[in-house]
Amino acid sequence: MSKRGWLFVFEGIDGTGKSTQCSKMEEYLESKEIPCVHLREPTNGVWGQKIRKILTVGRANVTHEEELSWFIEDRKEDVEKNILPALGQNKVVLLDRYYYSTAAYQGALGFNPDSIINDNEIFAPVPDRAYIFSATPKECLARIEKSREMKSSFEKLEYLQSVQKIFDTFEGDNIIRINGNKTIEDIHDILCRDIIKIIEA
Repeated sequence: MSKRGWLFVFEGIDGTGKSTQCSKMEEYLESKEIPCVHLREPTNGVWGQKIRKILTVGRANVTHEEELSWFIEDRKEDVEKNILPALGQNKVVLLDRYYYSTAAYQGALGFNPDSIINDNEIFAPVPDRAYIFSATPKECLARIEKSREMKSSFEKLEYLQSVQKIFDTFEGDNIIRINGNKTIEDIHDILCRDIIKIIEA
């Protein structure tokens, strides 16, 4: 058994199915009586609420630098209060968005994605696995419009195309790419096999 828990992150632009899969994985692990925690970023903390405000009403007078700093502060709080304690209790942490999302979304605004990842890894644990979901931004926007009434200020086609291109550049032994066009059950099966293999190693 691991001396600490496991961190699995679900990444990709909205509409790829990552949040659905993160929730299904929580249900699956609970059915197997494997202790797990399901988190998401931005959080509901002070910094996360600031971020959620610009998601709904737009950036207004918030600079890109301020926005990036809010994501960093929100993650620092999440790592300290939620992620590290859960890992220390030997739990599986399922995280809907992490620093790869910050690198991709803020990278599309002109920041260096690699620098963002490096800066985050100073304080944030590297995930055991990062599942990066992909589907065409046009398809993702269509899914979003079907599933909810209002899109966030980040959900513009040209912007999401830039974000997806950055997600496509990320590399690492812990990264697995997931085709978001596969069926929900097929993707779930792929994730279950991979996560159980890692936990039982």
